[in-house]
Amino acid sequence: MKKGFIGLFMLTTLLVFVGCSVGQSQEVGKTEKLQASAAAKTSENVEKSTVPTVFIHGYGGTANSFGGMIQRLTNAGKTQREMVITVQTDGSLQVDGQLSKKKNNPSIQVLFLANKDNEWNQTKWIYEVLKYVKQQGADQINLVGHSMGGVSSLRYLTTYGQPEDAPMIKKFISIGAPFNDFDDTSGEQSIDNLLQNGPSQEASRYVDYTNGIDNIPDQLPILLLAGKLAEDSTTDGTVPLTSALATYPLLKAHGNPITYQVFTGPHAQHSQLHENLEVDQAVADFLW
Repeated sequence: MKKGFIGLFMLTTLLVFVGCSVGQSQEVGKTEKLQASAAAKTSENVEKSTVPTVFIHGYGGTANSFGGMIQRLTNAGKTQREMVITVQTDGSLQVDGQLSKKKNNPSIQVLFLANKDNEWNQTKWIYEVLKYVKQQGADQINLVGHSMGGVSSLRYLTTYGQPEDAPMIKKFISIGAPFNDFDDTSGEQSIDNLLQNGPSQEASRYVDYTNGIDNIPDQLPILLLAGKLAEDSTTDGTVPLTSALATYPLLKAHGNPITYQVFTGPHAQHSQLHENLEVDQAVADFLW
């Protein structure tokens, strides 16, 4: 009788265990299907082309500066990392990888070995990089710059415009770029006033942009991304909103289709902007 009770108890326990395992397997399978469905949907919503996107890091930047964003966007099926171009201190290029010419929204990461050099040298180096990219068969590119990379990218546009030996810039994104240096003018003007009238104090960098504005193709779509640490903050901890958005009225008056987006919170801190998943999404939505 005792043995029968023990046997019945063991059989019941086994059935419960098996039932739980099956339930867990079904849940795991369901989760995997949902993830696969989300990935497929993400990929389906992306417009694919052969146009490369060139990423330019900021002051003191490294391979990590845009490496994470490119990898996340690659994992999501929105782009494909194809090339890394390292600009040596003498301006020569070290190239890893090559453009496949496939419709996979290829990404090119640009690294400056002299990563704390001035923006004028960076501007020349960007020109050399883009000439090389044109030689590889790319007639158009998208340009994305973080911080000083955004500053130098806009200086490239106001300096060189649309040279025949470089690809046409199809779209341009700046992320936390100090277009009017690092002075916070929010005490003198609201953001609405800035967006309408420009900065109340113009740094020499901003004056250079104004003087070279006619070199920028007026149909070039531009997205300005900026961050602030909290709702009542006026800075991402490094770059004031009044600087990151300073060129909005200048470019709008020039005729460029231009939009902006401001992110809030600890992940909107200056060096975290290119690690922010919301920024990833904004970049992908604008480009593709």
